[in-house]
Amino acid sequence: MTYQPSADLLDSYADVMINFALNSGEGVKPGEVVQLRVPEVAKPFLIALRRAVLKAGAHPLVFYTPDDIAREFYELASDEQLSFFAEKYHRGTVDQIDHTVAILAETNKRELAGIPGKKLMAVQKAHKPYMDWRRDKESAGHYTWTLALYGTQAMADEVGLSLEDYWHEIIQACYLDEAKPAEKWKVLYTELYMIKDKLDALGIDRLHVEAEDTDLWVKIGPKRKWLGGSGRNIPSFELFISPDWRGTEGRICFTEPLYRYGALIKGAYLEFKDGCVTKATATEGEDVLREMIAVENADKIGEFSLTDRRFSRITKFMGETLFDENVGGQWGNTHLAVGAAYRDSYTGDPATVSDEQWAEMGYNNSAVHTDIVATSNRVVTAHLADGSTQVIYRDGEFQV
Repeated sequence: MTYQPSADLLDSYADVMINFALNSGEGVKPGEVVQLRVPEVAKPFLIALRRAVLKAGAHPLVFYTPDDIAREFYELASDEQLSFFAEKYHRGTVDQIDHTVAILAETNKRELAGIPGKKLMAVQKAHKPYMDWRRDKESAGHYTWTLALYGTQAMADEVGLSLEDYWHEIIQACYLDEAKPAEKWKVLYTELYMIKDKLDALGIDRLHVEAEDTDLWVKIGPKRKWLGGSGRNIPSFELFISPDWRGTEGRICFTEPLYRYGALIKGAYLEFKDGCVTKATATEGEDVLREMIAVENADKIGEFSLTDRRFSRITKFMGETLFDENVGGQWGNTHLAVGAAYRDSYTGDPATVSDEQWAEMGYNNSAVHTDIVATSNRVVTAHLADGSTQVIYRDGEFQV
């Protein structure tokens, strides 16, 4: 018998997403417009989410996508169709919405396997204006978003779990086994903020990451702050920062498989010089990795992140970046995102900064933002502005 999450569980899940995760932990307000981006297979969750939006006095705007139609588009679309961007439609959507809830759920994890990476990236690049408009609205304080996972049989099969065990990880990671999940998230965020504040107070100039097959330097740069616990992802146990891409040097080996653009990348390895990727290899899916890196500014990093194993409730590989970039396990994890930076890592008001000023500060801008994860045991040493050094992460735990 297949597993089906109960209506009560989905209502609890939806309550976390709508009444906590949005508005940076405060939940939606009456009269706001909430875009719900949900695939067909997750229809039971869509019903719960819409119900929660309506009960909150807000307006649901449903974007409901059918399953198993993506591959045919890439097989049949011409170059012109791949690069088409419905500007008026997307501009109007961004102007209308106050929040977005996007649900990750798949019926075929490898639906786009074998599709040339160039085609996949053409669509990604075409939709960059939509990403920019959302980012600008978010920077101005008028928009928030969040992601969540709805487990399917295909997703569970891909990682060798039963559907019930897959959902057990979701339930545990999102505190859905608690009577009041949102209250547990608030407690967690308070604890994460204490570490975040300590990291900000150190005055870090550079980070040195050392692990097996990894020797990486990351320049932080001025006017940066660490981020985490904003409600942007449920679950989220990481602390991260958008560094000055120009100061990235060295090499990093990623241990976790990456499902991206309907394809699988395994054994990813990157080398950096003067802030740019000079070598990109993978044991599987190297074509997609290389095409992704070839997108403008996707050969530079936009995020550096650490997850403390003591906080994470994720214990298994889930085959979804949302969970895998927050895995705890024995050694926690480190991940980099190649591509776009998070501008809310800036210590000032992002809405007042011009594109030229972002570039001057080394905040990367790209159509791509892809997180790649390493769970190998590592030591992260902070080189401080005063010339001293301090180990901030060892054996999967923060040391501050």
